[in-house]
Order: sequence, then structure tokens, then C-alpha cells
Amino acid sequence: MKRTSVVPSLLLVTALFATTATLWSTTVIPMPVERLAQISSHVLRGRAVESWSAWNQQHGLIYTYTRFEVQQTLKGQAPATIVVKQLGGTVNGTTQHVSGLHYWRSGEEAVLFLRQDERLDGTLVVTGLIQGNFMITRTPTGEALVSNGVHGASSYQVSGSQATHVSEFQGNHMTLRELESLVAKSTGKAVQQ
Repeated sequence: MKRTSVVPSLLLVTALFATTATLWSTTVIPMPVERLAQISSHVLRGRAVESWSAWNQQHGLIYTYTRFEVQQTLKGQAPATIVVKQLGGTVNGTTQHVSGLHYWRSGEEAVLFLRQDERLDGTLVVTGLIQGNFMITRTPTGEALVSNGVHGASSYQVSGSQATHVSEFQGNHMTLRELESLVAKSTGKAVQQ
């Protein structure tokens, strides 16, 4: 299997630094949930129903597409299903990998902070590359927990004009209700039950 690395560009929020000629590390400046909600066009809870990967038109980048069934909309208007596009994936034995990205499997649930893809191709992309993907897990008692923490990504803290390395990106961990409340507070929209 051929393996290559991909370098995404996301303004000042996400920076990528090369650690070797073929390995890239994803590095983010952590954003609070309220900021993620403000800069996202859509915030929704959904369940992954299918995923597939394909080359872009130039045959230089692989993208993975995941169709989600929308279960709840917290911000914006969304149809019953949406397609989320992420850098990386595998096509015909060639893999492009982006550290820190989680590629969803059918049945997984997440709260997604999204924006329109800049190519205006009808797909949505995760805000902040990895930060807008809050995976949902359930406790034995059924309580829904969310986290956007991932392995393989680093976090930097900005102080004035200086960025200093902090550690592996730990993300935010909370209950689904707490996340919904933070989104509602930042968007001025009441939480729908």
C-alpha cells in the first residue's frame, strides 16, 4: 500500500509542521466551544451512515466523505442528511493520512461544528479541522458524553504574538447537555429537547 501525507490549510486556527519529509503533525490552537459555534455555519448532532474515499479532480489529494443522518440541529438549517468531507483516506491501495483526524464508521454519533467547503461542492467540513468533531459515547447508565480530544495532534497556546507548545491536544470533555447549553448560549438559541 502506498502511503502519503496531506497538508490541510485552515487560516490561523490550524498549523501543520513537518517532522520528517513524509510525516506531518497536526497542530491546533485550542478554541472554546463558544468560539467554534460562532464561526460555524452549522452545528448538529448526527449519526454516520456511510463513508467513501475518492481522489480530487487533480488526482493529488484523497478526500473521505461521510454521509450523516441529522438527528438534531443546534445552529443553522440542515436537510435530513448531509455529507462531510475530510482530507485523507484510501483509494485503490493508496493512503493519504492526516494525523489527528477521525474517520467515522457507520453508526457512530457526533456533534459536528461545520462550515461550507470553500469549493462550494455541497459538502461541509469540520470547523477547526479536528476541534469541531465531538464524538458521542454513552455511560452504562445511558448518559451521553462528548469529546473532541484526539490522539496524534498537538496543541499550542498563544500569548500575545508568541505561540508556545503545550502538549498533545486533549480537547474538551463534557456531557452532551453541557455542550448543547454552551452552543445555545453562544448562538442565542434555546436548546431543543
